[in-house]
Amino acid sequence: MVMNYIFLMQFTDEQEAVFAASGDIKINAVAGSGKTTVLVEFARRQRPGTKILYIAFNRSVRLSAQQRFAEQKLINVDIQTAHSLAFRRIAIPANYTIAKGYKIPDIVKMLDLRPIGRDPHSAYLIAGHILKFAAFFCNSAKSKIRDLDYRETVTDAAAAKTVGRWYDAIEKGTRLFLAKMDRKEVDATHDFYLKKYQLANPVLNYDLIMFDEGQDASPVMLDVFLAQRARKVIVGDRFQQIYGWRRAINALTQIDFTEHSLTASFRFNRHIAALAMECLRWKELLGETVDIRISGLGTNNKIRTRATLARTNLALLKRAIDTVQHDRSIKSVYFEGNISSYTYASDGASIYDVLNLYLDKRDRIRDPLIGAMTSFEDLEEFAEKSEDMELRMLIDIVAAYGKQIPALLKKITGMHVDDDKREKADMIFSTLHRCKGMEYDAVTMAEDFITGERIRKMVAKEGDTPLDRTKLSEEINVAYVAITRSRNFLDFPDAMFPGADKSLFAKKSLLHGFPKAKGSGKYAASASKHERVGNQGLPWTVQHDDELRRLYLSETPQKDLAEYFKRKPGAIRARLKKLGLIEE
Repeated sequence: MVMNYIFLMQFTDEQEAVFAASGDIKINAVAGSGKTTVLVEFARRQRPGTKILYIAFNRSVRLSAQQRFAEQKLINVDIQTAHSLAFRRIAIPANYTIAKGYKIPDIVKMLDLRPIGRDPHSAYLIAGHILKFAAFFCNSAKSKIRDLDYRETVTDAAAAKTVGRWYDAIEKGTRLFLAKMDRKEVDATHDFYLKKYQLANPVLNYDLIMFDEGQDASPVMLDVFLAQRARKVIVGDRFQQIYGWRRAINALTQIDFTEHSLTASFRFNRHIAALAMECLRWKELLGETVDIRISGLGTNNKIRTRATLARTNLALLKRAIDTVQHDRSIKSVYFEGNISSYTYASDGASIYDVLNLYLDKRDRIRDPLIGAMTSFEDLEEFAEKSEDMELRMLIDIVAAYGKQIPALLKKITGMHVDDDKREKADMIFSTLHRCKGMEYDAVTMAEDFITGERIRKMVAKEGDTPLDRTKLSEEINVAYVAITRSRNFLDFPDAMFPGADKSLFAKKSLLHGFPKAKGSGKYAASASKHERVGNQGLPWTVQHDDELRRLYLSETPQKDLAEYFKRKPGAIRARLKKLGLIEE
């Protein structure tokens, strides 16, 4: 007989305080604190017949929540996303056709935009900002475009100058674009019908509404939520706000509800918790107060899933390329969101189009925007003026790897497993924004995360131009999210936590295993690429450092390490000292 696990759980005092609470409340739940379990139990303890709405962050969270609530036979809980609510109320009755997504050339053609002045790309630049302005308005709580100033959202100096010069054309184009969707002359975006939903002032006929991921709340849906007469519960982790650049609101710091905290994480142990707290204390360098203490109660001691996490696409692809080229133990990989999502910009430009421009193979360029550029440098300037971060990322990758890209991506794609085999992949790769809500047994962090030392230096050098402390604080959140994806096993850059005892975050089962010769108990370098080339005198790669660290922490003798890496014992000792693994 399978027993209902939730009835067997012993809840913490913090969780019981949530269950006993009355009125509107906000719950600050640290990573791994079991917020979904708490919401399920909270719903279960309501009086029979209570009509409950749970607003999930996205479709995948909605599907997972539907399963969790169904297991408890809570048929009185309706689980929706903001868009599913809006689609049912607005898109279906209006018979909207939903757009797959508009690209910059689509807007140029739709609105018949022409170049202004001497800049041949002005029409494309204006179109790009029209798309962003439309999204900004649709996701805001404002009812009129005139109540917003899009210029306030532009941070890059070159982009700000461009927007300031053509602001009237951008605003006029935004109004026309929205009007065309409203008149059904063109397909509607998901953002558009969600905005129409908010403007319709919907009344949600529920007794209790639970709003998830409140730290990254869409202003438009938050406005709908707060307007309801039902009892309201909003939950999230205020230190996991990582979508501020999309104008998301950290509702947990702005809504005046009675606050409850869940500070015990069941995902990771006390060592990871201490590391997460040290990371959050970097906020004190920016003048913020960190008034929470995380306790780690996780007991996981098995490695089933391994992930490499990076802040940016560029750093992630560099790690992936280094891994598939040098780590022979990795036979299969998986990219959260699928590998193709890392090689396209949001407007549809492909990394191959950017590469063909870089190689001056213009006849192979398919994207009209890329094809309109006169040179690779011209594209770089366009990316700056448009403040297109994803296009900049493709440019950086092409500049770093050039003509090697097709072969490298072909190798990675050939090793990529399907979604249903995700957890069986030898390594999962993801940026932080794509693995939101995920957890992995073992996590390796790339080198592109913020560090406390870097923040100290930036604060010390702050002059007449003030630091963007909000942006820096969110960078700390990004690092915190990366650390707390781990279920006890973590490898982080030395620069992040100098002097940290890395043996506290690893164990032998974390390693891919040291190669052995067939029929022998002896370690054998023949199982690795290192056999083909003597490495003495060559620089250490990031992958080699990681491999050395893993093998050393698994108590592999230094003489065997020297044989494996094809370096002298003295070189191995020197590198171990450099990595802080042995004393000077």
